[in-house]
Amino acid sequence: MAQVTGEEQVRVQGGARRWFILALGLAAQTASCSFLYGLPFLVPAMRTAEGLTLAQSGTVVAAPSIGLLLTLIAWGAAADRYGERLIMALGLGLSGLLLVYAALWSHPVGLLFGLFLVAGACTASVNAASGRVVMGWFTKSERGVAMGIRQTAQPLGVGVAALGLPPLAARWGFQEAMLLPAALAVVVALLVAVFVVDPPRPPRPGKGAEKPLSPYRKPALWRVHGASALLVVPQFAVSAFAPVYLVSQQEWSASQAGIFLAVAQVLGALGRLASGYWSDRVGSRLRPMRQLAVASVVVVLLVALGDVTWAWLVLLALVLAAVITVADNGLGFTASAELAGVAWSGRAMGAQNTAQNIASSLTPPLLGLVIGDSRYALAFCVAAIFPALAIGVVPVRAESEKD
Repeated sequence: MAQVTGEEQVRVQGGARRWFILALGLAAQTASCSFLYGLPFLVPAMRTAEGLTLAQSGTVVAAPSIGLLLTLIAWGAAADRYGERLIMALGLGLSGLLLVYAALWSHPVGLLFGLFLVAGACTASVNAASGRVVMGWFTKSERGVAMGIRQTAQPLGVGVAALGLPPLAARWGFQEAMLLPAALAVVVALLVAVFVVDPPRPPRPGKGAEKPLSPYRKPALWRVHGASALLVVPQFAVSAFAPVYLVSQQEWSASQAGIFLAVAQVLGALGRLASGYWSDRVGSRLRPMRQLAVASVVVVLLVALGDVTWAWLVLLALVLAAVITVADNGLGFTASAELAGVAWSGRAMGAQNTAQNIASSLTPPLLGLVIGDSRYALAFCVAAIFPALAIGVVPVRAESEKD
């Protein structure tokens, strides 16, 4: 009789329920991302209402990511210790309530920055916990696709924001528009609390027992985090500045830009699924990640070329960039958890997101300074440097050493 492995037992035990849990993890991350990455769509309304410069607006946009990076590792450690359901529901619910407060009462820009900062810190719970629950319920040969589905939350969240936030801001104001991500967060937090089931996990070592050694004793995890951080720069160069670029340089309305970018985000979601399937088929997360770094260099330079040549080229390049620059995220996230092992996976995914969010927090304000009024081509050339560096940082050999 063939021996049944632990992963196969988990798959049988989870049954169809694990796909429902994956769907709830996807919904939680989508709600979180509609807030975290939806703020750039409010930049035109924010600048009109408050008279802010592009660099100042970029700083407000970065507030949730700053709050996120300050707490990701702590939330990951909490998920390792207390389980995914509690941590996901608690953080997402608190974030939603803070956004309700931000939307319903008038606040100066400084206070809004603080509210967005704390809300971002709370919603950080979803990043590590939703990834950890997927890793726990799916086997290694399925995780690329499963994590790809979960990672589509970011483009889906951005797509929801692109379609919903500009018209809401035009009708009611940029603060009131935040009721959309607030409502999503509160509703999904309640669903998570009721329906998510934590995956089975090995028993914790007893008192005096030897604890698992830190995976950070070796450089592989550090390199995965570093490469992923470098690859975030072109992603946020596109997501943070494409809306204002289309409005200010291509003379589109905010709603037209939102529809265009929502379609691009749907394609980006499909790209994440494709990269996850690709990694399952080739049995590697890091080889596809390196190849996508090469593609990111090419497509970001194509955006810069299109800005100084033909409008059709820059639009095509922006769509390609919206797909390619996000396709590696699930690969780095999955590789971090697999290299870290079960006992450290929450902290590793928290550290992975911390590195990415340091890069994402710095990208809007610093590239905003490079752009000034209209130097978009120069800014995208600068952004292309970072995926070029990532090509050599991705530790492809670490996967074979782990096996």
